[in-house]
Amino acid sequence: MAQQNGLFIYGIVPSDVEPTADAEGVGNPPGKVGAIQHGELAALVSEVGLEEPLGRPDDLTAYERLLDGTALVAPVLPVRFGTVVTGEDAVAELLEAHHERFAAALDELEDHVQYTVHGRFDEQEFIGGFLAGNESAAALADQVRGRPEAESREQRIRLGELISQAVELRREAENRELIDAVGRYAVANVPRQPSHELDAVNVAFLVGTDDEEEFIASVEEFAEQRRDLIRMRLIGPLAPYDFVSAHQLVG
Repeated sequence: MAQQNGLFIYGIVPSDVEPTADAEGVGNPPGKVGAIQHGELAALVSEVGLEEPLGRPDDLTAYERLLDGTALVAPVLPVRFGTVVTGEDAVAELLEAHHERFAAALDELEDHVQYTVHGRFDEQEFIGGFLAGNESAAALADQVRGRPEAESREQRIRLGELISQAVELRREAENRELIDAVGRYAVANVPRQPSHELDAVNVAFLVGTDDEEEFIASVEEFAEQRRDLIRMRLIGPLAPYDFVSAHQLVG
């Protein structure tokens, strides 16, 4: 039986946006990316087999590469990764049913991109500073130092809980301080869930292209003030994944 194909939808863009001729999508081999237009909108799509498993690292990379590249030249509404429909008619129906909302969202995103600021505590620095300022935790650390794990299990568990609570409290404070420090150069921000137990900051910012230089400089200053304690990364410019997505607009 011949394989049936569908269309993988990457994002919604204005109707005058066309993918480059060499744009590659998901799948093995990668699908050729095209645009299906309807009114003032278009959907970036590529053909995939309906039975084809998606979700390989290469697929996610292709999805993000296409959307992030598009965001550099035009507003784009990311569609949830893995969204596949049966054909062009289904894409047209989606665009027609939500035309006004998609168009309004694209207008708001014109000349804006996402940056994500992610930082992780240096474990040794954080724990050393925490023990120096917390007598109870320092006493527990003394009790477990050099003792077999089986003999000091209770103390180790309690110490781990205290450190975990301290990380969480400090993370909340660092996220707030980051937003206070750089938020004036962004039109919106979204604190993100930590991706690691030692995450120090993880916040997405929607930044106007006219404010990118000031935003980046302010993030660099924030990072420099904490360089011994936090290893900071600025990720972007990206498509606005954390601020709007077509599947959320569809509901």
